[in-house]
Amino acid sequence: MRLLFGGLAGYTVRAAVRLGVVEAIGDAELPAAEVADACGAQPQAMARLLRALTALGLLKESPAERDVFSVTPTGALLHPGRDGSMAALAQIFTDPVLLRGWELLDDSVRSGRPSFDTVFGTDFFGFLKDRPELSAQFNAAMSQGTSETAALLPHAYGFGGRGTVMDIGGGDGTLLAAVLAAHPDLKGILYDTKEGLAQSPATLERAGVADRCTAAVGDFFRSVPPGADLQLLKSVLHDWTDAQCESILGHCRAALAPGGRVLIIEPVMPEAVDPQAAGLTYLSDLNMLVNVGGRERTRRDFEELCGRAGLTVTSVTPLPAPSRFSLIEARPE
Repeated sequence: MRLLFGGLAGYTVRAAVRLGVVEAIGDAELPAAEVADACGAQPQAMARLLRALTALGLLKESPAERDVFSVTPTGALLHPGRDGSMAALAQIFTDPVLLRGWELLDDSVRSGRPSFDTVFGTDFFGFLKDRPELSAQFNAAMSQGTSETAALLPHAYGFGGRGTVMDIGGGDGTLLAAVLAAHPDLKGILYDTKEGLAQSPATLERAGVADRCTAAVGDFFRSVPPGADLQLLKSVLHDWTDAQCESILGHCRAALAPGGRVLIIEPVMPEAVDPQAAGLTYLSDLNMLVNVGGRERTRRDFEELCGRAGLTVTSVTPLPAPSRFSLIEARPE
């Protein structure tokens, strides 16, 4: 029953974000009626929502007074204005656009192709391109999803001697900005589509690295700008089929400076399922199937994929817990 009700929990979180529940409560302890008034909601219905959020661990009910609530540390992640916020992630992963394809998961399993394309008549990224508001929401979610890695990566990999670092498919620049801020001797290139780079100037300015980073618009299926000593690919390859990834990695290899490296940053699935694992990577794997046609991969998968693109995997290093990501370093053969 917990599994069957899991989707309903997602919609409950979505409602909390859309209503602004966490912002309304803030750091206080408020009665449900006051939260309802602040959010423009019906008091009894709001009390019911707040109780559900409490049961999910996002709020805490006062032991002294019924229907008086405060925000837990987990619930605080839904505040859009706070560091570490996951509000945009909560909205995009519960958006009807991303969920429609899941209704046809069985069709995707039969065909091996994304059901998103069947539902909307176009691929996911083509759909975003024509909808700037949704594209901006997606970019914000990807930035939030990268914030944990951005805090860890600058100190988890040896950037010394890597004069120029390029983040390929780097979106708003959250990851590259963190690397450049931690390593003042580095220069950066942020490479993505026009839509992907839309929010990058503000990110680079906030980090104080805009003077050491250039943005390049392009398509990694056609080419990658030359000259970088280190190329970053975070959460890129899992969006694409093996053939598409081979094309991306081939362009990466061709563009690397002598002695350069490619650093792939993605979850690495175990060769056999761990029954004690939370299952997030496997659900992400199905999400890739349904919405974009990509997949999550094992170490062997990455080694074979890199090998076909003329790269050799030299190391696979998990980032510190609780991160689900690993650093997969590869060099030209």
